[in-house]
Amino acid sequence: MASVHAIPSIEERFEFTSGAKRNLLIGGAIGLVLILIGAFLLANGSGHEAAHGAEHAAAGAEHGATAAEHEAGAAGGHGGSSWMTRIWANIWLNAVYFTGISVIGMFFMSYNYLAQAGWSVVFKRIPESLPSFLPVTGIIMLITFFLGGHDLFHWTHEELYDASNEGYDAIIDGKSGFLNTPFFLIRLVLYFVGWYFLWRILRNASLEEDQIGGLSNYDKSVKYGTIFLVFFAVTSSTSAWDFLMSIETHWFSTMFGWYTLASWHVSGLAVITLMVVTLRERGYLKAVNHSHLQDLGKFMFAFSIFWTYVWFAQFLLIYYANLPEETIHYKERFSGYGGIYRAPFIINLVLNFFFPFLVLMTRDSKRTHNILKLACWSILIGHYFDFYNNIMPGTVGANGGFGPVEFGFILVFACAFIWFVSAQLAKANLIPKNHPMLEESLHHDIA
Repeated sequence: MASVHAIPSIEERFEFTSGAKRNLLIGGAIGLVLILIGAFLLANGSGHEAAHGAEHAAAGAEHGATAAEHEAGAAGGHGGSSWMTRIWANIWLNAVYFTGISVIGMFFMSYNYLAQAGWSVVFKRIPESLPSFLPVTGIIMLITFFLGGHDLFHWTHEELYDASNEGYDAIIDGKSGFLNTPFFLIRLVLYFVGWYFLWRILRNASLEEDQIGGLSNYDKSVKYGTIFLVFFAVTSSTSAWDFLMSIETHWFSTMFGWYTLASWHVSGLAVITLMVVTLRERGYLKAVNHSHLQDLGKFMFAFSIFWTYVWFAQFLLIYYANLPEETIHYKERFSGYGGIYRAPFIINLVLNFFFPFLVLMTRDSKRTHNILKLACWSILIGHYFDFYNNIMPGTVGANGGFGPVEFGFILVFACAFIWFVSAQLAKANLIPKNHPMLEESLHHDIA
């Protein structure tokens, strides 16, 4: 159904003001101060935490974990980790979280190109700007692995692969063809180089399209967007295995790749929607109408349900099979380490499914700025806890928690992410004025 409303001007330039830059620098500085305060508190309380960690680990063993599993968990950092492990774990957590949000910008663009969808063209520059942060998280993860990899990844310890050593682990040794440091580093670099390289092609084609028009750059974008989708179909799963699942080396799930992709995807959609709404409220993106907002709301609604479906399917299969090497993953989060991960586990479900499902159910809610913002923040906070639950039990164990360090790293990464995305938005017209499907997007109406 064609819209009859007046078409606003498509000449819009986002201004990354000095005031906005100052605020981001202040936010980042506050984050650094919180990290330093938190690190000081952790360093001075590490002995106390380690003692409690040993108690919690022992309690976990008494409640049903086998001696072998308990020993492997302790060797992997469960219960006896130092305060520096918590620092490395927080860096890794935020890097993985913001990597997912960034690469989903490319994913969103690519499947819209492949589907030849025109509805999203008027705000295409927003997902187009997100992958600009990938080099930052890629470098951070590479440095973190070199400096803190032994603290985060149990499989990096050489004695696990020596049959003559008392620390030998036959299960981990059996995975050494995939989980070894050189191959891990090759994959890590391949992920970020591949994602970023393909994004640069689409980004440059989009900017050139603004200058010369025609279909050549659009056809090029469809081609390379499709290549990205094929590449991402593999790397979204393998990166999830590397970044998250390999932390608990004995545990595995055949659904984990889909699970992580669903979490990344809905988080990225929440960021895109939040940016669209925020820019509209500041006088930008006048061409975005209620139909665009409703479609973004439907995306978040649908993929919140999809994430829940994958989460529950993974949980149900493990619960039904009741195999100790698999159920230990959930046992640690339900009752392990004195129950410190139970609250994040419940928050995860409430914020990622129940709240978005109830809030975004009606048509009008998806067209209302304040409700959309509530849903976006619920999803973003909820999926932060999702990744928190996937990383912290297997790295810091009983020494986990939520304090100045966690808040500080969130603030630093968020400010850096907003800076890079804002700088990218300011480099081009906010609306791709020569996109061949711009007219379709300007008249988008699903009333």
